[in-house]
Amino acid sequence: MDILALNCGSSSVKYQLFDWTKKVVIAKGMVERVTIGDSYIIHEVPGRETYREEYECPDHKTAVHLIVKILTDKTYGVVENMSSISAVGHRVVHGGEKFTKSVLINDTVLDAIKEVQHLAPLHNPPNIAGIEAALANLPDVPHIAIFDTAFHQSMPEHAYTYPVPWEWYDKHGVRRYGFHGTSHLYVSKRAAVLLEKEPENCNIITMHIGNGVSHTAIKNGISIDTSMGLTPLEGAVMGTRCGDIDPAIPAFIMERENLSPKEIDSVLNKKSGILGITGEFTDRRDVIEAAEAGNERCTLALEIESYRLKKYIGSYCAILGRLDAIVFTAGVGEMGWLIREKALEDLEHIGIKLDKEKNRNTMTRKAETTITTPDSPVKVFVIPTDEELVFTEDVVAILEETYTDHMKFKYSFAENTFQRK
Repeated sequence: MDILALNCGSSSVKYQLFDWTKKVVIAKGMVERVTIGDSYIIHEVPGRETYREEYECPDHKTAVHLIVKILTDKTYGVVENMSSISAVGHRVVHGGEKFTKSVLINDTVLDAIKEVQHLAPLHNPPNIAGIEAALANLPDVPHIAIFDTAFHQSMPEHAYTYPVPWEWYDKHGVRRYGFHGTSHLYVSKRAAVLLEKEPENCNIITMHIGNGVSHTAIKNGISIDTSMGLTPLEGAVMGTRCGDIDPAIPAFIMERENLSPKEIDSVLNKKSGILGITGEFTDRRDVIEAAEAGNERCTLALEIESYRLKKYIGSYCAILGRLDAIVFTAGVGEMGWLIREKALEDLEHIGIKLDKEKNRNTMTRKAETTITTPDSPVKVFVIPTDEELVFTEDVVAILEETYTDHMKFKYSFAENTFQRK
């Protein structure tokens, strides 16, 4: 059984083909610069050289068609034809309150996804375009939607409700939703295995740190609070997003700089965060290198990011009570030893004893590592995330009619016998 996972962004389409029987990735890749010109595909097959092809993709339908073309190519492909694919899983960033778990896509579901696209105008439209493109290219197989927001629908009302006029929630759905749900789900289940506990007996803080950044407080195995809100703009400092700021700042700058709502939204999403502070960088490796060379704004950016990470750890400790573990994941979380070290400094009073040598030697996206000392009451793990595996397992379970919510469903990676390929 081969499962195709698709993750459609505004100008890219990521894909992974997974052999469920053998539990291995057959191929993966990405189509870049969709809709903006000079498009190309990067195609990776284990044991082969990476393949790149220039191919104009003015829309997502063309990009998905290109993926089908490469997967079935006689020279570079991995399947004879697409009839070997049993189903397609689609990442959907925002499911609003309508979806608390992954679902089989039909006309009703697709309409419901479209109804909430105003809550994620940068993300849901390309997600929808990808679904429609895949339906056109692969009309005879089931398509399943996997929602970033679903994992966080367990948050209590007092955690997701904003103190704004009630009509905003009632009429427009203004509330905290949270994102990166599949990542937080995966690493929290893996952390429970490393702790040798059942997920429902674990209190964990998961820290997904990449270009986008979100943190989640997980109590007894479920999300009770998370840093991103109505949109992915709220929360920690990110690559180009501001995260938490005084809500009066946008109106103040709009008036001073004569900016429109669309323009200020673009600034806060695309020109702020690490980029806004440094003026030129988003990649933390570049920031660290420049800081070491004496760039004061890069040094400041590192201090700001680490300081705010520490604040989230403290606030989530307060609402969790007992804390079993902290998990760092995603590109910066897995590779950024310096940012982890700064965020965890002087936290012995809450039970975190960092092993600095282990932390500095942990710069891989392939291994699960403990970076605290053996006697540390609270464990800190670096766990590579695997959102595509969550996609795949949800898809297979829906096909086999064994799927329930994430607390009852037994994922393979939640078992102590699981081995990362």
